Amino acid sequence: MKTALFTGSALALAAAFALTACGGSAQSASPQSTSAECPNGEIKFGIEPYEDPAKLKPAYDVLANALSKKLECPVSVQVVEDYAAEVLAMRNGKLDLGQFGPLGYVFADSKAGAEALVSFGTAEKRLSSYTAGVWVPKDSPIQSIGDLKGKSLALGSVGSTSGDVLPRFGLREAGIADADLKMDYTGGHPEALLALTNGKVDAAEINSQTLATAIAAGTFKQEDFRQVWKSEPIPNDPITVRGDADPAFKKAVKDAFLSLSPDDVAKVGEFLDVTPPGPLLEVSKDNYTPLFELAKTMNLTEKDL
Repeated sequence: MKTALFTGSALALAAAFALTACGGSAQSASPQSTSAECPNGEIKFGIEPYEDPAKLKPAYDVLANALSKKLECPVSVQVVEDYAAEVLAMRNGKLDLGQFGPLGYVFADSKAGAEALVSFGTAEKRLSSYTAGVWVPKDSPIQSIGDLKGKSLALGSVGSTSGDVLPRFGLREAGIADADLKMDYTGGHPEALLALTNGKVDAAEINSQTLATAIAAGTFKQEDFRQVWKSEPIPNDPITVRGDADPAFKKAVKDAFLSLSPDDVAKVGEFLDVTPPGPLLEVSKDNYTPLFELAKTMNLTEKDL
């Protein structure tokens, strides 16, 4: 990734802090069991809302069940309300593990002490990545992101790396200020795509993950649209652990993640455009250096999530 990509302006409003009711446990051990691998009788695993929670939950339950068996400890999956809610939940000790978007991880690191453990590997055992993009109807007069002045653009959620920060970066690089167009935050990547396919906006952010999922589901006909802007590759989401967790727990969880088979993460990989899936691979803060540089350059705080 070219770190020069990540320069731009700060984001807008802070999101509300709340967890959804979308949770449940992978019951393969007694909730009363306690050990280094299961210090509180249950492991709480938070997931960012990058897709419809009703779709994410079953996929992550498969991963959680596999992790639960490795650690002999129940793993409860919680799809959070928004990006900021996940940071707050980990900071308040309500999550032991959390999968964060790349930019969300920056603030989870500084505000909640989150430590990156693993991310999603390809079948060739290489760390996976994705891209942000801006799409328009195929017959649109818009030929580049620079043509969006005076137009409407559907974005995902405030604080999303590919659904907010990078498209706005692209606009600023093209000399377009926020006031030069109508930006509509739809609440998520799928919603932004729908705004475009339903003719509600002139353009929409669609990242490569959402694109692959929608094409596979038959909800997006790529031949009817054109991509007019694409970002540099973004490292895929890290799965993190609370920084104040017992070192023995951190090691046990990392070892368990690294020992999972590709089949255990395949359903999650479909949402992250990692198909065919590979194993989870070890990552550290260093893998996300460009995102830390982005936040510093843009003077972002957790209020911008």
